[in-house]
Amino acid sequence: MKKILYILTLAFFTVSCKKEAVEETVKDDGLITVTAEQFKSSGMIIGTPTEEDFNITVKASGKIDVPPQYRAKITPFIGGYVKATKLLVGDKVLKGQALITLENTEYLDIQKDYVEVAEQINYLKSEFERQKTLYNEKITSQKNYLKAESDYRQAKGMYLGLREKLLLLNINPANVEKGKFTSVITLTSPISGDITVMNANVGMFMSPSDVILEVVDTNYLHLNLSIFERDILHVKEGQKINFTIPESSKDIFTSKVQVVGKSIENKDRTIAVFGTLNPNDKIKLLSGMFVEAEIIIDSKKGLGIPIDALISENNKNFVLLLQENKSNYVFKKILVSIGEKSSQFVEILPNKTINENSKIVTKGVFDLTN
Repeated sequence: MKKILYILTLAFFTVSCKKEAVEETVKDDGLITVTAEQFKSSGMIIGTPTEEDFNITVKASGKIDVPPQYRAKITPFIGGYVKATKLLVGDKVLKGQALITLENTEYLDIQKDYVEVAEQINYLKSEFERQKTLYNEKITSQKNYLKAESDYRQAKGMYLGLREKLLLLNINPANVEKGKFTSVITLTSPISGDITVMNANVGMFMSPSDVILEVVDTNYLHLNLSIFERDILHVKEGQKINFTIPESSKDIFTSKVQVVGKSIENKDRTIAVFGTLNPNDKIKLLSGMFVEAEIIIDSKKGLGIPIDALISENNKNFVLLLQENKSNYVFKKILVSIGEKSSQFVEILPNKTINENSKIVTKGVFDLTN
């Protein structure tokens, strides 16, 4: 019981001391007073705004993507059961490389129909040519001639159609005509790249609407950004882009505007902007990554202060302006409007109180406001 009372008394004393210390720092008129000892121990620095170079930017967002011709979704022309695959997401494949094998008796039916039509086609062709000759010599009727022509053309159309189906299934028609049938087909990659999607397991039935795999050629990764209609006239090819991947890295990557869209898309009234990527960056980036970007459209000189000198509260920005420096340091919180930002500085727009001669806290602001 004594131990509990001791802890409660100690906690009350600690809170009371903290409250008293704050009251000694902030005066009733809103001024903040810091002793010389506190100023030194906290590592505070006083400086003046300086002229800095600032980029004028247009904000954009989007993703890392590839052009459509370098992204392939593998689907079966006719569905089948997965017989075998050895590939995983991340594996590299070459154009024409075998990806997966499917099995279905329907493939056998197509080959059977093809052989039947192939066997009929020669007879129907010769019959058509014979009836044509007889008709020209007025030995047979036009009806017989037209029927022979119709039968031959229908068979020929069916023959060519079934042949195209076999080719789409990667089945060699020449082998089928020799009687070499197969119930297994192999799907190959139409492009070289990396496997980014794998939806198949052995034994699964994959229909024509199912995406079995997706292959992306990461050599052609680019930025796919969206900008608002109001900014489109400021964005041009060749402008520099700084962008980040907020979900996975604090690094700042660079790019250049390659293509600016020519039409307004979606209900948000946005325009597509595409940017090139540095070869070294492509190794670190993945297709589909979300991107936040700034397109640099111009530059200017401005009054800047270190980012650490800015206090942000309730969507408003302040600086601490030095009022007095005698035995103690006295500061006043001043509302400011900000402009552009760089990696180290933020632009403040001059007002009646803040100018290039103003003395403000440039380091240690956090210790005074928290």
